[in-house]
Amino acid sequence: MKSNPENRPSLDLLLRSFRLPTCVRCWRELAEKATKQGWTFEHYLHDLCWLEAEDRRRRRIARLLKESELPETKTLATLELPRFPLPVRRQLPVLCEGTFIERGDNVLAFGLPGRGKTHLLCAVGHELVQRGYRVFFTPTFRLVQRLLAAKRDLTFERELRKLDRFDAVLLDDIGYVQQSRDEMEVLFTFLAERYERRSVMITSNLLFSEWNQIFKDPMTTAAAIDRVVHHAVVLELTGDSYRGEQAKKNAARQAKEAQA
Repeated sequence: MKSNPENRPSLDLLLRSFRLPTCVRCWRELAEKATKQGWTFEHYLHDLCWLEAEDRRRRRIARLLKESELPETKTLATLELPRFPLPVRRQLPVLCEGTFIERGDNVLAFGLPGRGKTHLLCAVGHELVQRGYRVFFTPTFRLVQRLLAAKRDLTFERELRKLDRFDAVLLDDIGYVQQSRDEMEVLFTFLAERYERRSVMITSNLLFSEWNQIFKDPMTTAAAIDRVVHHAVVLELTGDSYRGEQAKKNAARQAKEAQA
């Protein structure tokens, strides 16, 4: 029995039922273009589907970027690459491809304050999001407080599972955290849970030899370092402080304006 075309839902309604909002928005305009240029049906359908796929990709990237909590301004475009040592500049394109995530490797950026550790890893994080990876940025102290609250509320395992959804967690300023025993334990557990499965990206102003300031206990410190560094790319950032240079430039500018 043939269906009556008059009883069929409209094309817009059908496309909405299939959850194809971009197709709903674009099919008429694209159909006019196809008619004028003599496209085949296959050409028209392919272009329409491509528009839908691209729009979905953009919406997904926007969602990933929002949930990442990455600082908006710390991107590759705003990174002053000449400031970084040559080995770091050579590693950057490889890191941005995300192959280290596929292996469950870590990225560790060491250097004194003001050397660009956070900006560098955030820039990598932004590039990873553009490639569809789930990234989460957090100051280390904030993650520790989050895990402590979960432990207190008996939801620690659930919290670890939530964090496990992210391909990479960027822990900023791990060297500034002076842990109590409880704080040290939740941080160590987090690192141990991700070992060889999910990536962590860490910035630190403390060398490994100084990590006993974080984990207190020598055995725990050694175990934490072993898990973090086993499969890791280590970036050493040297040079002058960016903030120090900016302060000098601002002081010189202000002195010049005062003389004018």
